[in-house]
Amino acid sequence: VQLQAFGGGLVQAGGSLRLSCAASGRTFSSYGMGWFRQAPGKEREFVAVINWSGGSTYYADSVKGRFTISRDNAKNTVYLQMKSLKPEDTAVYYCAARSGLSTTPYAYDYWGQGTLVTVSS
Repeated sequence: VQLQAFGGGLVQAGGSLRLSCAASGRTFSSYGMGWFRQAPGKEREFVAVINWSGGSTYYADSVKGRFTISRDNAKNTVYLQMKSLKPEDTAVYYCAARSGLSTTPYAYDYWGQGTLVTVSS
């Protein structure tokens, strides 16, 4: 499966953005999907994951209550709605796919190219 993430940009603290990740291939609905992020000088970290049906989601404590992950299997797309953004949310955001579900970046087989989110104070 090939993934393409988009929707990043520059936003003021307290603002909102919605990231999208479009997937190619007929098997998208069988994959667990995740959003991860990597800030300059830091390791890639877990943000949110969703199972194949959308029935199970998990969030990093740092984004819980502010971010929402969702998916539309008919459109082969996974979303990350981000609200109440903080400067520390600034990072390149990546979407990823794997069979099953994991919060560990290294467990994912397929990655999108990343989209930059910059939150100004």
